[in-house]
Amino acid sequence: MVAPAESTEPSVQAKRRAGMGLGFRPGFLDACANPGCASGWLHLWRSRAAAVFEGGWSCSAACTAERILTAVRREREGRGSVSGRHRHRVPLGLLMLEQGWITAGQLRSALDAQRTSGGRLGQWLVRREGVSENLVTRALSLQWSCPVLPLEYHDAQALAPLVPRLFVDAFGALPLRLAAGKLLYLGFEERLDPVLELAIERMTGLRVESGLVSESEFRPAHQRMLSATFPPTELLETSSEPVLVRALTRVLERSRPVESRLVGVHDCLWLRMWNKAPTGIGADVGSVQDVIATVGG
Repeated sequence: MVAPAESTEPSVQAKRRAGMGLGFRPGFLDACANPGCASGWLHLWRSRAAAVFEGGWSCSAACTAERILTAVRREREGRGSVSGRHRHRVPLGLLMLEQGWITAGQLRSALDAQRTSGGRLGQWLVRREGVSENLVTRALSLQWSCPVLPLEYHDAQALAPLVPRLFVDAFGALPLRLAAGKLLYLGFEERLDPVLELAIERMTGLRVESGLVSESEFRPAHQRMLSATFPPTELLETSSEPVLVRALTRVLERSRPVESRLVGVHDCLWLRMWNKAPTGIGADVGSVQDVIATVGG
């Protein structure tokens, strides 16, 4: 005897709790997701064509605002939970010297050039001392305990919907490829950004693995990435937390997405809104909108 289909598939409510980001509209008897909502049986008369935020429906703009306030405070207070600036135990030059990849004379010469003209030590080792760029990249990967990532099969346009263009540009990030529909490889030129990595994981549900890409490969690929078509992005600069909450509430009430989420990225808040339920991994450019918000002071 074959079990009914509903017994083998998770319920919509279970999928919401699991954070799968499904597009849905609340049913007639669904409750408002705001724990402090006091409208009670009046839910029955509310319009179901309302914004969905973090897997739940709000019966009014006031309830949406309360839920956004909770999320904003969660993200702003959680900024210190991610480890701060990475501190390398061994400087790049000494690491390369210990590995036998450069000589003491090459290191002194590159350090002198860096003190005089600025720039990165690795660049001076390559350009002035003739050290292999691959060795510099390998040394940086040892510092960060991360892999050196290749650029094969890089499709900038296919990856553009995953991350706002502002983050690709400002944080020097390069989405490289999706593996098995679950793992996103994220490349950087010199240093990793664990804060951005965690934000992308939380927003997309993908596991993100970061690594380094050699300078000569990274820079042209990064420029191609910046030339791709990204989802539309709205920038919000607000003077205070209450102003931010009001602005985000207006955005959600106006757009009425089928799903939306808020995550913190350094000093920014990233709101992503899905206009329709995704049909595959990630999203397409036309189905999502991003809002990048900051709070002054």
